[in-house]
Amino acid sequence: MNTYDILAHTQRQRVSDGQTVSLLTGCESAAQTLVLVWPQLGDFDSLEYAWWLQREADTLRQRNIAVRAVGIGDRASGQQFCTYTGFPADCLFVDETAALHRELGLYEGLSLKPPGLKPGQAAWLNLMLMCAGIASPGTLREVLRGYTGDRRAPQLIGDDEVVKAGPLPPLTGKAFNIVGGSGFQRPIELATLRLRNMTEVLSHWSTYVPNAAYLTQRGGTFLFDGDGKLRYEHRDPGILGFAATMANPLAFLAADTSTVSIS
Repeated sequence: MNTYDILAHTQRQRVSDGQTVSLLTGCESAAQTLVLVWPQLGDFDSLEYAWWLQREADTLRQRNIAVRAVGIGDRASGQQFCTYTGFPADCLFVDETAALHRELGLYEGLSLKPPGLKPGQAAWLNLMLMCAGIASPGTLREVLRGYTGDRRAPQLIGDDEVVKAGPLPPLTGKAFNIVGGSGFQRPIELATLRLRNMTEVLSHWSTYVPNAAYLTQRGGTFLFDGDGKLRYEHRDPGILGFAATMANPLAFLAADTSTVSIS
């Protein structure tokens, strides 16, 4: 089966009501369908991707592309994820064992199996090595971009927006102007948002990650037209590699004349 057929025949638990239904339920009248297959729902990539979707929510609602996402975790993981990110629960599905990821052939991440370690412990070791850039191309470069800023990327935090990130005191968006100006991604700005995500996950770790065995599994992005033809795909090569253009993860939609709605 091709990618669309796999997704069309896949049923998973929907976070909103706990029902097990097709991932593409409700997408029949959409001009396009955007399917996001995410890693653990407590993963940096999943949380950051959802943030970008919410950032563009007003624009996306004016367009006619259904958005569906499936992430690794259980329903409780999904509910916490939606509460934190604002991602609509009726558009999110959960896969407790990453079975869909394997069926799609998505990158499983580093998979060393040191003797004496349980699967969850081995996954932790592999995750730490990937965070250091091993078997995870582009990760260290992307981490650095979060600290140094990026003039190609839009400003991420509004001047009057207040951000609370872990041990840091509350910061307004204007505070980031001191180190670089405004109108683009300022130094430390993206790193602050990532710290906020990390604080959220660590505060609810057992909820976000009920099974640590799948910590290294990566995801993918798939865009289909109304006839189920694949228009675009991105298969994540490593941690913080969920988009071809990390400065604007949804840039691939800009060249398309159809539109997107999280519905």
